[in-house]
Order: sequence, then C-alpha cells, then structure tokens
Amino acid sequence: MSSSSHSPSAFDRPRSVIKKILAKLQNEGDGAVVRRGIGRNDLKNLDPFLMLDDFSVSPPAGFPDHPHRGFETVTYMLQGGITHQDFAGHKGTIRTGDVQWMTAGRGIVHSEMPAGAGSQKGLQLWINLASRDKMMKPRYQEIPSDNIPRAEKDGVEVRVIAGESMGVRSPIYTQTPTMYLDFILKPRAQVHQSIPDTWTSFVYIIDGEGVFGSPSSSPVAAHHVLVLGGGNGVSVWNKSSKPLRFVLIAGKPLNEPIVQYGPFVMNSQSEIAQAFEDYRYAKNGFEMAKYWRSQ
Repeated sequence: MSSSSHSPSAFDRPRSVIKKILAKLQNEGDGAVVRRGIGRNDLKNLDPFLMLDDFSVSPPAGFPDHPHRGFETVTYMLQGGITHQDFAGHKGTIRTGDVQWMTAGRGIVHSEMPAGAGSQKGLQLWINLASRDKMMKPRYQEIPSDNIPRAEKDGVEVRVIAGESMGVRSPIYTQTPTMYLDFILKPRAQVHQSIPDTWTSFVYIIDGEGVFGSPSSSPVAAHHVLVLGGGNGVSVWNKSSKPLRFVLIAGKPLNEPIVQYGPFVMNSQSEIAQAFEDYRYAKNGFEMAKYWRSQ
C-alpha cells in the first residue's frame, strides 16, 4: 500500500495540489473554538470525509451530550486531554498523542469535555460509513500514544495512525478503508508517500510550512487543507528552517448520496427523519438516551 523512497521521481503519477483552503476559526459546541477545514461551504465534504476540525477547548467549554449516527469520528490529541463518556457506560480520557476511533453506527450519545485546565487541542475527523454499515453496532478503538507505530529516517518521522508508511503498519481497523499519517519533517527533509490510486486524499498542515506535490510549488503555511488530485503518491519537501508537521489522510470513496443534518449522516432525507424520530423517542439504537446524562 505504501512506501517511502527519496528519489524525486518516486511515482509515475505524482499527486498535485488541486485545491487549497485556509481553515478559519469558528465557534462550535459550548464555547469551543475550531478551525474547520472540511465541512464548510467551500469544501462541504471530500468523499469519504465529512469534516475535519482542528479544535481548541478550555474549561468550562466543551462538547456536552450530543448524538451521532451513520459515520465514524476520529479524535487525535495534539495537546492536553479530552474526557468522553457515552450512554453505554463507556468512559475514558485520551491525552497528547492518543487516538480514539469511534464508529457511531446506528447510534451513540456522548460528551467530550476538556480533561484539565488550559487549552486542550486536537484534530477531529469525520469519516462516512457505507449505507450497509450505517446501522452497525457502535464500537470504539482507543490507541494510546505509545502503541501508535512510528518510523524515522533521513529527517522524517511518521506516526502511523491508520494504514502503512515507511514499512510500519497501524493496528487500527478501518470500516471505511482509510490512511491517516502524522509526519514531522526536519528542515531540508523530504518524503515520498504512496497512496492507493483510487483513494481521495488531502493534507492538513499543523505547524511550519511545506512544499507539496512538486518541488517548484510555492510553500504553504499552517492551517491549510490541501486537496490532492489523482495519482499513486505524494511528495513533500521542507525547504524552510523550521520543522514541518502535517497529517496526510486518504480514504476509499463511497460514491453514495450524502444527506447530513447536524450529527446524523445518512443517504436520504427519509433516513434523516427516521434518525431524528429514533433519537427523540429513544428507539432503534438510541434506547439508552432516554435516561442518560453525562456526569
């Protein structure tokens, strides 16, 4: 699926940047601030991805009790911690470098609140589920930072959250096939990462600035989403004097209708109406929502 090599012509069909979007600050939840890169007017979705938020939340703000149906949420902590609890009695805290991969399936009601004082920061990605998987039983995969595979070579460090890079593979099972890589490039380092041909892919720059796609491209700074075109891999260069950190995310497109209303993502308007009814009357997966409130 993937390799890392250091020749400029690592791919016969290198991917180039076809769209660049600055993730601007907006308010979300209860007093939280997010930079939304996907899931806004100029980039509604990027099949199979529905949303990408770079969030920052300080107590007492947070994301109090709310439902989900029809997709997965992937929370990756960059700084601090978030405590989550749900109506099935699942509770835990993820901290810097930890990942929670939650498949909401037919229904979850949960809260996500800061686990300490000061600013808690991370990325939350929403991945759509195929119509056949939308009503599956919910499940969690939680991977502590120490268990995320990593590799380092020639000034490039990668953490493999999902998929494979530089010869290491993630233990995460992705219901919708997904690659999620966190790269740090030292100054003057470069990386060539292969991506399955037919998959949708994008980059989100966390820190620093980098050159993406071709060595002659202009450098792009932090907080930009770069949508990549077709091809079998992407090349990245850090020509600056500071480290470059970015996530490279790719996934197999579902090519199905997307009907989204807030926290519900289905394939038709009638399924959305059904989701609202199920949530309101606590049935079809939302039975426990009737009496549950987070502590």
